[in-house]
Amino acid sequence: MSNIDVDAVVLPVRSDEDVVRLRQSVREQMIAAGFSLIDQTKMITAASELARNTLRYGGGGEAHMEKLLNGARKGVGLTFIDHGPGIPDIPRALTDGYTTGGGMGLGLSGAKRLADEFELESAPGQGTTVRICKWKPY
Repeated sequence: MSNIDVDAVVLPVRSDEDVVRLRQSVREQMIAAGFSLIDQTKMITAASELARNTLRYGGGGEAHMEKLLNGARKGVGLTFIDHGPGIPDIPRALTDGYTTGGGMGLGLSGAKRLADEFELESAPGQGTTVRICKWKPY
């Protein structure tokens, strides 16, 4: 994601209340950037899934929310960082239905589908970083 970070905000992801606050912050950022209700909902849903993964599997962490500019394009980017056990098999973790926690197994794959860009970096014992962004159509 080669973009200019205009204003980054760091939000904690350490409790269910933090997830609620993050969802509200993402909603406010998406509204301020002029995104449609559909795109707002997609990004809020993806953010919620990734924040819950950060909390449940990564033991908590933080989310960085950014206004993005790429030429005349505007977007919103989110980066979720944890220092948990990491993901040993990333392709498997991105498969619909795969879960290690008893959920539906749609968190990572669902977030990937909802975002315009998706990056995942993880290694066993080194935590996980997931970046997503949504671009405003011209």
